[in-house]
Amino acid sequence: MAERTDGRLVAAVESFLEHVRHARGLSEQTVRAYANDLDQLVAFAAERGSAGVQDLGLELLRDWLWDADQRGLARSTIARRSSSVRAFTRWASETGMLRIDPGVRLRAPKGAAHLPRVVSSDQVGTVLRQLAARAGTEDPGALRDLAVVELLYAAGIRVSELVGIDLGDVDRVHLTVRVLGKGSKERVVPFGVPARDALEAWLERGRPALAAAAADRSGARRAEGVQRSADAGQRGGAGQPGGAALFLGDRGARLGVRSVYRIVARALEGLPGAGPSGPHTFRHTAATHLLDGGADLRAVQELLGHASLGTTQIYTHVSSARLREVYRTAHPRA
Repeated sequence: MAERTDGRLVAAVESFLEHVRHARGLSEQTVRAYANDLDQLVAFAAERGSAGVQDLGLELLRDWLWDADQRGLARSTIARRSSSVRAFTRWASETGMLRIDPGVRLRAPKGAAHLPRVVSSDQVGTVLRQLAARAGTEDPGALRDLAVVELLYAAGIRVSELVGIDLGDVDRVHLTVRVLGKGSKERVVPFGVPARDALEAWLERGRPALAAAAADRSGARRAEGVQRSADAGQRGGAGQPGGAALFLGDRGARLGVRSVYRIVARALEGLPGAGPSGPHTFRHTAATHLLDGGADLRAVQELLGHASLGTTQIYTHVSSARLREVYRTAHPRA
């Protein structure tokens, strides 16, 4: 029999979060989402005098979701809460904390389908030409920004995967890069010649300049007797060396997710179209352009690292939506 904890709901939730973080290797973002949803459940149960795992019956769970609906929470939020609690009760049942899994019969409305933002091929070309023009000044940051956007679009990778790439993960001969995706699943994805050229310019002229500047600053601090605290080193502060990281920030540390968001937001600024302006825009765009070009859906699933083909299928809806829009604007009898 798998592990048991005491019957308190709070302790059980803590054990579940440790399980999904370490045993299942889920991302910190996913773990935080589970934690937020289950904290809300614990508070709701406490208000009704329920503090034990065995108090989690189907009616209590249904009341929790109904309360969320009455407070005007979005369908997508309620659907996510339902998914979180089903994962928790399934685990509690498997570990023996619950005799019967009440989450099996729990249903929630499906989240509203929001099509991701996709930019056209012409718009991608405009963005990359503007970045290339800035990179032509040989500014290290501009060389990096071009390589970042080229790789995001060429490989269709997640921002978390991008910032985790090390120098040894890039094969510039075979034009592939090894990334670590969700659930610590590793995959190798291809990229094209323009991305290779941008990466080579960054590695040959941009990265060494940022790394050298960071080393000079570090040497000056040591000469002045200024020491970084151990805590700052553990946090990977901006002054810490980037080590084997492929992409460095302006101060020589490994490039962070927030910095990539800023790079992409600046690159997309001024482009027509609503929706987010984050790194996922290029991932969505790459997937849609591949399907528009005739790529097989399962090949796109493999490229993106989706566990389920259903996740990839949203891009077929994006392509259909774009086709209808083109038809409405271009056909004289639309």
